Amino acid sequence: YQKRWVKLDTDYLRYFDSEKDTYSKRLIPVSSISHVSSIGDQKFEVVTNNRNFVFRAENDADRNEWIWTLQQIAEERKSKAPERTSMSLATDSATELADKSGFLELRGFKHKLFVVVAGDKVFLYKNAEDYRLGIGITYIEMNVGNVKEVDRRGFDLTTPYRIFSFSADSEQEKEEWVEAMQQSITEALSNSEVAERIWAVESNRFCADCGSRKPDWASINLCVVICKRCAGEHRGLGPGITKVRSLKMDRKVWTEELIELFQQFGNVMANQFWAANVPPSEAISPTSGSQERRRFLIAKYREGKYRHYHPLFGNQEELDRALCVAVTTSDLAETQALLFCGASVTCDTGDPQCPTPLALAERSGQRLQMEFLLHNKTSGWFAGCCGAGQSSGRLLSALLCCVEFSRRWCTLQDGVLSYYENDRNTVPNGEIRVEEIVCLPLHSCRAWHTYSGPHERTFEVYIEADRLYLFGLESPDSAREWLKSIAKSFVHPYAEELLALDFERLGRLHYKGGLTLEHAREGWFALVGSMLHVCSEDGHRQEPLQLRKLQELCEYPCPAGRTPWLGGRAWPAFLGVADMEACAGRTLYIQGERKLDFLGWVHAIQKAAGSSGDTLSEQQLTESDVPVLVDRCIDYITQCGMGQGIYRKSGQNSKTTSLLEVLQRDARRVCLKEGEHQVDDVANTLKRFFRDLGDGLFTRRWAPDWLWATVLEDKEAKVGKYRQLLAALPPVNRATLKALINHLFRVQCFSGENQMNTHNLAIVFGPTLFQMDGKDYKAGRVVEDLISHYVEIFNVNDQEMKKQQDEITAIMKMREASSSGTQQAGDFICTVYLEEKKTETEQHVKVSATMTAEELTFEILDRRKIVMKEKDYWSCFEVNEREEAERPLHYLEKVL
Repeated sequence: YQKRWVKLDTDYLRYFDSEKDTYSKRLIPVSSISHVSSIGDQKFEVVTNNRNFVFRAENDADRNEWIWTLQQIAEERKSKAPERTSMSLATDSATELADKSGFLELRGFKHKLFVVVAGDKVFLYKNAEDYRLGIGITYIEMNVGNVKEVDRRGFDLTTPYRIFSFSADSEQEKEEWVEAMQQSITEALSNSEVAERIWAVESNRFCADCGSRKPDWASINLCVVICKRCAGEHRGLGPGITKVRSLKMDRKVWTEELIELFQQFGNVMANQFWAANVPPSEAISPTSGSQERRRFLIAKYREGKYRHYHPLFGNQEELDRALCVAVTTSDLAETQALLFCGASVTCDTGDPQCPTPLALAERSGQRLQMEFLLHNKTSGWFAGCCGAGQSSGRLLSALLCCVEFSRRWCTLQDGVLSYYENDRNTVPNGEIRVEEIVCLPLHSCRAWHTYSGPHERTFEVYIEADRLYLFGLESPDSAREWLKSIAKSFVHPYAEELLALDFERLGRLHYKGGLTLEHAREGWFALVGSMLHVCSEDGHRQEPLQLRKLQELCEYPCPAGRTPWLGGRAWPAFLGVADMEACAGRTLYIQGERKLDFLGWVHAIQKAAGSSGDTLSEQQLTESDVPVLVDRCIDYITQCGMGQGIYRKSGQNSKTTSLLEVLQRDARRVCLKEGEHQVDDVANTLKRFFRDLGDGLFTRRWAPDWLWATVLEDKEAKVGKYRQLLAALPPVNRATLKALINHLFRVQCFSGENQMNTHNLAIVFGPTLFQMDGKDYKAGRVVEDLISHYVEIFNVNDQEMKKQQDEITAIMKMREASSSGTQQAGDFICTVYLEEKKTETEQHVKVSATMTAEELTFEILDRRKIVMKEKDYWSCFEVNEREEAERPLHYLEKVL
């Protein structure tokens, strides 16, 4: 499988290298799709008349939504039985419908492509057979194209997004291709036939909403002809309410049936229903502003405030029954009134042979009724607008959003971000009100799509309607300046202090945290590097979260139709959803306003929580500031690898390289298991990590001083110098050095078995940690001194030393049990306390990977010889080391 950005519209299923690409790698005509089915593992198969295509989504929910949408569109296409498009032709006579076709060389392709000029588009195929089958590479809209001759056989087709450099076999053939493409451009730019035919009806010469003359847009499901300004506001209502198309540009939409439908309907019939009761004070005119238009259109179409109510309104059963009768007649006005007062376009007719109103209309030969029903098949209306139609709308909207840039003049004034065709226009193409904004990310970088890497000169705007706007500027500084200006208008006064941060993402989210998990609160979040800043609705700015110390992140499932939660758990908390370490040690559950916004935050947090470089401070960290990679390796070797030859035997180079790459990518997700990972490979991975570490463990600044300290003969002076140098190291380096030397101290405790005494360990790790060739004996001397004087240099107190000795003893007992054949592979030694954390209640227990909380509880009670009485209830709790948070385990839950 190769990850591809996939787009679905009414005609084609296309896939691209990334969502920023305008031209596809492959396209499949929807009309050729005969079947779509699930084949497991997030996969689904698209069966066409000639080939099968297998796709895999990121999860089952996405797969199911794709299947449903593809099936709906395929069924709609079959029901409408439209005139075949150039890309869906499947006979040898197809070439008769092309203006010109043949083979051309195209720069970037090894072999010649089969190129077809048809109407206002140019299509590209791999070969003539693919053309016959209807499976193409891409098509080029010629309304944005320009053709220019380059040399004797070459010519360029230039678009705003790409230059296609073609080469013909001869000069004469080149001229024929240039002429054909120029004619295609002319056709694309001068198509007013549809508009003229629809304007032939008197009422259609004026906008159905404001009365403007010569309206050249239409809502194809409402059957109203509208002006450009009203069309912009119609789009804001969403495709579930109104589907806006151009009379002049969207030529492929205007089938003969649809044109006839508009000729019969007319704006008069539409307004007899939609505008039956408009008060003169609320009506709009050609001079009305955007806010007036928006308010009027919401009332007219979304709320149905002015409509003429059908007598059956409110009686769903009777409405559906009446619709089944109306669609068998030519009474389009009755069908309109029934449908937009709540009748279901997919209601059960009671006729097994014609189970839907659409089937009844088809049997009755009512072509225009069929056309009207088809365009309203996925519309959501007043009796229940949350069904399949809206789901389909969200999917298509998400896939088609912000694929390409169009240059616009933008202004930010009085809380409204407006964009215009150019700086001379006074009427905006669209507006975004700042109170509708939910999130502002700097740079476009969305990992749930296939586009990789941020576009440095862009920023995004997410709004409440689950729409995403992408803006690009001339420079990164300009992008940040615009983002800051919008943020000042967008952020609530109680969170203004976040504006002073150099944020990469800013937005409002609902969250739960601490001890108040019953109700979600609104807060403002700002992501700055790996720090997540939170400002609550009471104006209190909380301690920022260090995301590099995030232990786990997961999406928390919610009931259908609800926005999912993002669970975040700090190391000092155990709520079983997601682990987010913070210096204040707290738990967060985060909820996005909408799906797009939520996924953006998930990706941004995941990226910020990952390793971003090759120095220690840029790694994923544990609570104690030790890289997770180092912690994972040390824990595994301690549990499974204290035997002979540890750190002296070399692991397999390929496995070491592979494991290091996986750990550096996301160490939190890696679980080292006995049997799957060899100890020597893990040990080699740890050594290679330190050898390749940027700036080294001792840092380039201080490494020479560590080596020089070895010449000191006085023990106290040497230990004092080491402690002084230790304090000078960065916190993460200091914590990592202590963790490693603590581990090596334990390894040498087993030198009788593994032959790795202090001196031998120093020989191995000296050159590794100082990133030297091994010729300087001082590197090994430093490591030997650190292990020998571990307690004094690292200031290990008696309690910590006792704990380490107890753990070493427990490991030795485990190894003895293992050698006698009684120890199961994969067991861990865990410390368990009975009722309270005291030395006398402490128990070291061997916990297997399959042990449940119930089994652990009985194990402890048996050890303490505690007899359970009839009404005694014992529970097992997972408690953080500082005892700041705890989580009860279900009795069947596995402990590890």
